[in-house]
Amino acid sequence: MEQIGKEVQRTLVLRPATATIREDVYYTYACRKCSIEATETPILKTERIPPVISGSYASPEAIAHIMVQKFVMASPLYRQEQELNRSGIQLSRQTMSNWVLTAGERWLLPVYHALHKELLTNEILHADETTLMVLREPERRARQRSYVWLYRTSGNALRPVVLYDYQPSRAGVCASRFLEGFSGYLHTDGYEAYHCSLPETVCSVGCWAHMRRKFTDTLRSLPKELRSRSPAQTGLDFCNRLFALEAEFLRQALSAEQRYAQRKQRSEPIAGKFFRWAQNEYEKNPVPKSLYGAALGYALRQQSWLMHVFCDGRLELSNNRAERSVRPFAIGRKNWLFSNTPLGAKISAVIYSLVETAKINGLNPASYLEYLLTALPRGSQPEDCLPWLPAVQAICKA
Repeated sequence: MEQIGKEVQRTLVLRPATATIREDVYYTYACRKCSIEATETPILKTERIPPVISGSYASPEAIAHIMVQKFVMASPLYRQEQELNRSGIQLSRQTMSNWVLTAGERWLLPVYHALHKELLTNEILHADETTLMVLREPERRARQRSYVWLYRTSGNALRPVVLYDYQPSRAGVCASRFLEGFSGYLHTDGYEAYHCSLPETVCSVGCWAHMRRKFTDTLRSLPKELRSRSPAQTGLDFCNRLFALEAEFLRQALSAEQRYAQRKQRSEPIAGKFFRWAQNEYEKNPVPKSLYGAALGYALRQQSWLMHVFCDGRLELSNNRAERSVRPFAIGRKNWLFSNTPLGAKISAVIYSLVETAKINGLNPASYLEYLLTALPRGSQPEDCLPWLPAVQAICKA
């Protein structure tokens, strides 16, 4: 028989992950002749590889896997414990928690500080915040809200950074402390703390997407047949025109200088007309506490910060970049629900920072965490392990 054709069928085969015990054997040598004939016996020991946690059988691979499962895949430690137990691996959630806390505080926190320094060198940042429950926080009730603040670089950054900062409150002093030494523009939502607590070197830039959402919510509350005749549709149309221009500038790949000129010529007059219309509508609106009245009032209160977007061509019309970066933390929180201690909340913020910064720099988070937990115990400096460095990119590229 002669072959007259060939057909290849490809199938995907998945097998459960396997765990192994690695044994590193270190030998010690002595000179037998010297022990008999000399006054001293020279002893030579094999150089040891520094452990990631002294006195523990934790490996960089194991700790990185646990971190990725919780902070990337949103799998709480109790679920990981159950899965490992089904595979015959008796590893308690308490042990995994101790590994994460110890490795995070000892090795990952210095990298976080190095990223913080890099963040503050940028001229444009985004900020947002979300809630977190910490059970054993001194002088606070278990169900009292704490907060995780998000700070990240803008789209023009050559070395993007995403950082989370755990704080027990939502006071503006939290942002001012974290941003100490920063000078430039800060994209925020309408939260008042950003406007009254930051130093004069920081210029807050409002979010037009937040403001547009107020008019969208107003229209959704109305019957469909009345929406087109509602004055809220006029406010939404003003906002949509601005966002349409931004999309046009993006398609044209304008430089920051060109975008600044186009905004001054085309966008800023539309924004001016919008606020004059809003002021007129607010004065004659009989129900200021209605959704429509609230939308107008919000727009007028935020006017000065919303108009700051026209000060620089690198600025963005919305703070959606920060909201997208908050989402991974919010998804994880829905699964693991709370942090047990302030240290746990702090280390969670550190690991989320490294994971999201790795992702935005094109790295595999698991590879990057494993790289850090291997290189840092062996003497590498945090400044030599930042995610945009060529050596790190070559090893951890996604």
